[in-house]
Amino acid sequence: MSMARILAESGHNVTVVTALKPPFLPKNITHIQVPLTEDELQAFNSVFAETAKTDNTNPFLQMLQRVGKMSSAFSKTARVMDHQLVKDLYENKDNKIDLVIVGYFMSSFHFTLAHKLKVPLVLALSNPPSFLGHLLGNPRELSYVPAMTTTVKAGEVMGLGKRFANLLGALGQLAFMTIIEYNNEKTYRKMYQDDPSLPAYGELAKNISLIFFSSHGISEGPIRPNVPAVIEVGGIQVKDQPDPLPQNLQDFLSVCPHGAILLSLGSNLKGAHLKQDSVKRMFNVLSKLKQKVIWKWDDLENLPGQSENILFAKWLPQDDILAHPNIKLFITHAGKGSVTEAQYHGKPMLALPVFGDQPGNAADMELQGFGVIESLVNLQEESFAAGIKEVLDNPKYTKAVKKFSELYRDRPLSARKTIVYWVDYVIRHHGAPHLQSPVVHMSFIAANNLDIYFIIVCALLVIVFALRLVFGLIVKKIKGSPNVPKQKAKKH
Repeated sequence: MSMARILAESGHNVTVVTALKPPFLPKNITHIQVPLTEDELQAFNSVFAETAKTDNTNPFLQMLQRVGKMSSAFSKTARVMDHQLVKDLYENKDNKIDLVIVGYFMSSFHFTLAHKLKVPLVLALSNPPSFLGHLLGNPRELSYVPAMTTTVKAGEVMGLGKRFANLLGALGQLAFMTIIEYNNEKTYRKMYQDDPSLPAYGELAKNISLIFFSSHGISEGPIRPNVPAVIEVGGIQVKDQPDPLPQNLQDFLSVCPHGAILLSLGSNLKGAHLKQDSVKRMFNVLSKLKQKVIWKWDDLENLPGQSENILFAKWLPQDDILAHPNIKLFITHAGKGSVTEAQYHGKPMLALPVFGDQPGNAADMELQGFGVIESLVNLQEESFAAGIKEVLDNPKYTKAVKKFSELYRDRPLSARKTIVYWVDYVIRHHGAPHLQSPVVHMSFIAANNLDIYFIIVCALLVIVFALRLVFGLIVKKIKGSPNVPKQKAKKH
C-alpha cells in the first residue's frame, strides 16, 4: 500500500485490488476488494499457523516440508483474477489504464491483467534481486552473491564451505519455486486454456518492464551486478517526515523515563497462530520490565494478559512509532520491511523469525551487530529476558545500527522519488522495452552458450578421433612395411 500512496500523492490515479482489507487506506485511492472465501482464508491461516509452531533452524527444509500446502494456498489466489470486479477493469472500455503494478507473492497469475489490458507490467516485492532478478535476465553470481539462506558480512569473500552452502541454498530455493510454479501452471491452464489472448504460463513474465526490489545493495551488500530493469527501493514505506502519532500512543510514549519497546510480528502472523506457552512466557517477561511496551495484537478480546506497562493495539503506525526517540528496542519477526524500518531509524532489534526470508533477515541483522535472535517456537523466559537485557544495556547494538542508518539514507534520490521517476519513465516510454535484457527471450541453453560449448566439444572430439585415426594408420603403415633383405654378392 506504500507504493500506491506514493503514486497517488504524486498525482497518479491509482486503483488497488486486494483480497484482504488493508488496515489503513490512503486518500485518493480507489480500492477494490475481492474477499477470500472461508476455505481460502483457512488455507492461508493453516499454513501460517503450522509454520509458526515448527522449528525453523533450517528455513528451506521447513518450507519444503510444507510446499504442498503452501502451493495449494497460493493457487487459490488465482480466483481473484476470475472475479467480475477484476474482469471489469479490462472489459469496461471506458477504463483508461497505463500501467499494472503487481505485488509479487509466489505466483504469476496476476500478470494476466497487464496482458488483458495490453499495458506495461511492473513488479514489486520485498526481497533483494537474488530472489526474482532472473526474470529480467539478472546474472546469478552464486560465488559471491548470497542466496536467501546465506549470511555474509559486507565485503566478505565467501570461502569454499560457504560457497558450497550458498549453492545448496540456491538449489533449495529453485526446487521450492519449481514445485510452486508447476502447480501454478496447472491452475493457470485450467483457468485460461481457451483464451487466445493470453500466452502460455511460462511466457507471462516476458513483458515485465522492471522490478522494484525492497533492498539497497550499496549499504546492505554485497556489491553485485544488476541489469537496468532492476530498481532497488529499500525503505519505500519510510516517510520523509513521520506523521503525528495517535493521541493514545503519543501519551503512552511521552512519559517513559526508561524508554519503550515496540513488539510486532507482522500482519500475517496472528496471535492464534502462536504457541500459547510462548505467548504466556513473552507476556511474563515483558510485564516485569521497567520499560513500557507497545504490543501489536490482533485479538483485543483475548489479550495475553493485563499490565500497566503494556499497551495492546490491533494496528500500529510502525514506521512513525520507530521514529519516536523513546523507542529503545524493536522486537520483530524480521520481515524485510520491519528490519528496514528499524535500520532506517537506527533502532536495535530482537528477532523472533518464523518462516520464508525471516530467518535469513534475522541472521543478517545479528551478523551486522544490530541485535540478537531468539527462538519463537522454543521461547524460554530466561533466554528471552536475557536477550532483551543484552540489547538494551549494551550500547554496541544501537551504535552499529545508527552507523548503518547514515549509510542507508545516503543516496542520490530517495526510495519514494525513485519509484515515482521510474513509474513515469515506463509510462512515458510505453513499457521501456530498451531496458530489457536479451537474456529474457533466450533459452537456458543459448543464454549460457551451452550450444556453443557442445559444438566446441564435438569439434574437439572429431579432431581427436581424426588424429587418432590418422596416427593409427601411420603406425599401421610403418609396422606393416616389409623389411627388404640385403642381397649377398655371388662368388664367381
